[in-house]
Amino acid sequence: MDMATGLHRFNMALAPLRTNQRGSSSSSSSLFPSKDIFGSGFRPSRALKARRSLRFDAGSVSRIAVSCSTSPTTEPVTVGKKLTTRRDVRNIAIVAHVDHGKTTLVDAMLKQAKVFRDNQFVQERIMDSNDLERERGITILSKNTSITYKGTKINIIDTPGHSDFGGEVERVLNMVEGVLLVVDSVEGPMPQTRFVLKKALEYGHSVVVVVNKIDRPSARPDFVINSTFELFIELNATDEQCDFQVIYASGIKGKAGLSPDNLADDLGPLFEAILRCIPEPTINKDGALQMLVTIIEYDEHKGRIAIGRLHAGLLERGIEVKVCTSDETCRQAKVSELFVYQNFSRVPAENVEAGDICAVCGINDIMIGETIADKSSWKALPTIKVEEPTVKMSFSINTSPFVGREGKYVTSRNLRDRLYRELEKNLAMRVEDGETADTFIISGRGTLHITILIESMRREGYEFMVGPPKVINKRVDDKLLEPFEIATVEVPEEHMGPVVELLGKRRGQMFDMQGLGLEGTSLLKYKIPTRGLLGLRNAILTASRGTAILNTVFDSYGPWAGDISTRDQGSLVAFEDGTTTSYALCSAQERGQMFVSPGMEVYKGQIVGIHQRPGDLSLNVCKKKAATNVRSNKEQTVVLDSPLFYSLDDCIEYIQEDELVEVTPQSIRMSKNPKFAKKR
Repeated sequence: MDMATGLHRFNMALAPLRTNQRGSSSSSSSLFPSKDIFGSGFRPSRALKARRSLRFDAGSVSRIAVSCSTSPTTEPVTVGKKLTTRRDVRNIAIVAHVDHGKTTLVDAMLKQAKVFRDNQFVQERIMDSNDLERERGITILSKNTSITYKGTKINIIDTPGHSDFGGEVERVLNMVEGVLLVVDSVEGPMPQTRFVLKKALEYGHSVVVVVNKIDRPSARPDFVINSTFELFIELNATDEQCDFQVIYASGIKGKAGLSPDNLADDLGPLFEAILRCIPEPTINKDGALQMLVTIIEYDEHKGRIAIGRLHAGLLERGIEVKVCTSDETCRQAKVSELFVYQNFSRVPAENVEAGDICAVCGINDIMIGETIADKSSWKALPTIKVEEPTVKMSFSINTSPFVGREGKYVTSRNLRDRLYRELEKNLAMRVEDGETADTFIISGRGTLHITILIESMRREGYEFMVGPPKVINKRVDDKLLEPFEIATVEVPEEHMGPVVELLGKRRGQMFDMQGLGLEGTSLLKYKIPTRGLLGLRNAILTASRGTAILNTVFDSYGPWAGDISTRDQGSLVAFEDGTTTSYALCSAQERGQMFVSPGMEVYKGQIVGIHQRPGDLSLNVCKKKAATNVRSNKEQTVVLDSPLFYSLDDCIEYIQEDELVEVTPQSIRMSKNPKFAKKR
């Protein structure tokens, strides 16, 4: 903290040399603090040209101080006739690529803000409260909390890092004025880093770049800062946004600093950067009530809870309001309870001022994107827009012979109600009726996006069948277009050959390759059709012996890339209903790898293994050894290979056009689609 304060005083001495960035049409000088720092040869008039070639030096510029365009003031600032700023609140979202340490950093911020008692047991990644999030180790839903630092309330929104859940990031960005962009100190900007940064810059938010995991042995902060700066330029960021503050941190150790070699003992420099670099909320305190609903939660006792940021006016408990949609239609409602976020919990409040994030109860039919407005002078805020889905899958009722054995909800009515209920809180998903009354088409941002829904429904007691994922194509000017994605693969150099060959077969085009630090790992970047990514993850793991890491993010629509072969092997299909036997499996395993073990019930048409050759093969896995009155001297010993275990994600990647995945609360099976058998 002393270091940050001292550096700030040094920076205030340089303040006269800076140009006020906010409200100025040209702020090139704000990117370059002073002539002396860069040498006598630097000219501010050449700022725009130099901006393209400038490289940050972690040893000089980043050590200056926590200095931003938003400088602290003692009193609220009047922006216009009605607009003012709140000095006691900051609203930030933490965005990053998956596994760059967002949630771990939030844990450290909560602990150092004294949210928990010293003797209180706190589990790791406390913001990942969902069972699926804890099992998979990823953040799926956006969640918000708050801390208090030096009398200022900081509302923090933790967002997902996986590209399939980009809709969660898009919908919460209108609740904040700035973001913490967390970047790994070795990997640097990754595909999802580009996506979340692009959205934040479109909203005009201020950005604080946090180089996390700086304690890794192969950390390369200079490269990461240069790459991040180039990404800002590439995304057409303004000069003010390019003049970002850099904080170096180790989330797991709870340390941060303005230099990679000199970290403070706590996260003080990070908190100071939030107060100075994230602007105060600009509000209309005396205006008509306006609150845009961004998140919907459900409580068994309170019902539906609407969460959002109050943009204008004063919201009080018990008042009557109007709920307005984007088409200017409104309905009456009443606020029964009101909550604000304080230290990782919701606290009841009598009223909430504009600029803060709150939760509203009592409006049972509230939807995401609607506006809670004043009952007399109402006006709807612009609705939330998210990018269109790129992958679709078909959901249908379970038609296997084992239907109803494990599940509680098995009818098409149950399935329809659950799917349309998902739309109330999942903006990036679409649901359409299929060809028949018991079939539905679900569209999402990726296979994982839809797989999480399938897993959630399975745990709730639903039984249904799922078809293979398909891409959503477009036709523009009589030309067929398909979605393309940017895929980055981290792979050890000894396994790079098979991975490159595999991506080439999937119509991928490499546009960048570079080494990663001292760990002997290469980073490959491809532009590849979304079709080529279906089933690719397991194939890459096999080719690299489990060492490769694949990350993707949607890029754009492009011309049809041609036919792609995603699977070279057929399936082994059960010949009849019954129970598998060791005798039958002993001969069946010579045909390929099995999914089943002795004593399991199977039905006709169920996929029981992977054929070692192209094309499907029907076989009898229930055959019993003939019982005769001739006794052999010795019973033959049967040696069976261990069966393959496929998770839900693996099964969805494996199936082809004529195959289905049967999902029940206790089992996951694959089978041939009977509709295709009738066509043959």
